[in-house]
Amino acid sequence: MALRDRVAPEALTDENTELVKRFRARLLEEINIEEVTSLEMPQKRARLERVLARILSVEGPVMSTRNRARLIQRIVDDTVGLGVLEPLIADDSITEIMVNGVHDLFVERNGRIERIPAAFTSEEELYQAIDRIVSTVNRRVDESSPMVDARLVGGERVNVIIPPLALDGPTMTIRRFPRPFRMPDLVSRSSLPQEAAELLNMMVRARLNILVSGGTGTGKTTFLNALSGLIPDRERIITIEDSAELSLQQSHVVRLEARPANSEGKGQVTIRDLVRNSLRMRPDRIVVGEVRGGETMDMLQAMNTGHEGSLTTVHANSARDALSRLETLASMSDLELPVETVRDQINSAIDVIIQLERDTSGVRRVRQIEVVTSEHRDNYATQPIMRYTETRSQGGVFRFHALPEATASRLALLGEPLPESFAGGAV
Repeated sequence: MALRDRVAPEALTDENTELVKRFRARLLEEINIEEVTSLEMPQKRARLERVLARILSVEGPVMSTRNRARLIQRIVDDTVGLGVLEPLIADDSITEIMVNGVHDLFVERNGRIERIPAAFTSEEELYQAIDRIVSTVNRRVDESSPMVDARLVGGERVNVIIPPLALDGPTMTIRRFPRPFRMPDLVSRSSLPQEAAELLNMMVRARLNILVSGGTGTGKTTFLNALSGLIPDRERIITIEDSAELSLQQSHVVRLEARPANSEGKGQVTIRDLVRNSLRMRPDRIVVGEVRGGETMDMLQAMNTGHEGSLTTVHANSARDALSRLETLASMSDLELPVETVRDQINSAIDVIIQLERDTSGVRRVRQIEVVTSEHRDNYATQPIMRYTETRSQGGVFRFHALPEATASRLALLGEPLPESFAGGAV
């Protein structure tokens, strides 16, 4: 009988570990591997569950219906899936799965990391799960190539690192992507106020170039996806990512993804290659998941040469740091430009910086929205238009400030009134 409901993983006792190994071996004796391999996954699982249920009814120990279902699920997961990881991947509340060797499994839920009472039965089983993942992208992982990035069928991003680089055993990190949030979703989660969402909507439609900045785990990709959702449907959008995570709903979207070198060191296609190629594809907007190197200069040049309204993210801890970080990354290009020239490109290209944070309780929010006011080769200068601050009397509050005149004039071309909080003095 096929299992319809997944049960949560739990720590296996020595006795249960032996049961998994024993009846997995019996299952492999009973089935025709070639016949089963040709089936689609739902039919494959159903077939294995039926065979295993029959074997257990004859040879298995007496156990409750729930424990029997759990054992069948675990054995089938080990045989054709990712073992103990399968129910974790199916759990929508989990955003990150961290495997620190055979016995240490952690997950992230609602911004908090917690250890789960589950483990692989052996290092061999963990390596089997790793091999199944990396084989889907025609990669291998071994001592000569101990690090690899891959993606599961469902879109989850996977990083694997094994000994001798990982001292405590094979380590795997799986980033899951829940349904894409839209700007109203972020407002309802108190990530930003409604007034700021309305202003950002105007900024995107007015084709301002926006940089989303933040540290690790602050939700840069989630926020970039929400911003991208504000782009008018009539425009041609090209997304460029190291590992595809964005999920835009517009009708005219071209998705590009970088490709690492193969096991022979050939075939690599970088973000920079894709940014350069995208300029030949008649884009209205270019959305780069994250700039990390020499592609930064290509992105800045695109923003300065007719591709206004482009969006990207960068790893930085403040709005001002984000500009300095861009300068460092842009200098990594092979153009060897003077610092003054790079600064001119950044001041001319970036209009708005959105700084994200994740607080100690795991809540992600917009910490700052700042407009770049420096010009040409001047030192970087920004003007805050919204900041989140902590107060003793009110707790955390969003404070608003009037827009710079140049930015207000540009938004006025839309023929719509500014949100009141940004139209006057500080609030």
